[in-house]
Amino acid sequence: MRLPVYLRIFGVLALGALIGIAAVSLVSGLWQHLSGASTSFNLTSPTVVEKVRQLSRLETVEYTLDKIVEGDKNNPYLPDFLTGDKLLLIAHGEVIAGVDLSQLKEGDVQVNGDSVRVRLPAAKVLTTRIDNGKTRVYSRITGLLVAADPELESKARQLAEQQITQAALDDGILQKAELNARSSVTSLLYGLGFHKVDVQ
Repeated sequence: MRLPVYLRIFGVLALGALIGIAAVSLVSGLWQHLSGASTSFNLTSPTVVEKVRQLSRLETVEYTLDKIVEGDKNNPYLPDFLTGDKLLLIAHGEVIAGVDLSQLKEGDVQVNGDSVRVRLPAAKVLTTRIDNGKTRVYSRITGLLVAADPELESKARQLAEQQITQAALDDGILQKAELNARSSVTSLLYGLGFHKVDVQ
């Protein structure tokens, strides 16, 4: 049984199109092979440094701590019930640690094709803040002959800030900040197209 003329014409045209596509693909591949053309990776160290610096101050860990601080002011010659001033402060503070990526230098980044190695600045405590809304004087005892010293509470708050910072450091906040910073920068570099990333 012979096919209608229009079907035979359609078949010939389809076959010709397939042969044409295959020929173009073969010629294109052969030309690319002979000419040495390949996909290039166009990211240099300065470019990577600029991209990472755009993250600026990378805050990676936040600690929330409560600290009880005692403030005491007394007279060496008179008893506390006459001239003493004592308070108990419950301080609520926040400590934020991370990496200041604006300090990254060109020498800290090495690019080799689709591989990159980055040495980050050291993690550090970026801010410590006493939350005044959640910090309160739990108790205060003032001598009969003196008024409450307003400076005593300020000094107690300063001491609380120092102790909260130290507590966060003792708990390893810098190590956690460093690990989180590495993870964030690694994700960024993979997003830029690198296939091998080493962040230290």
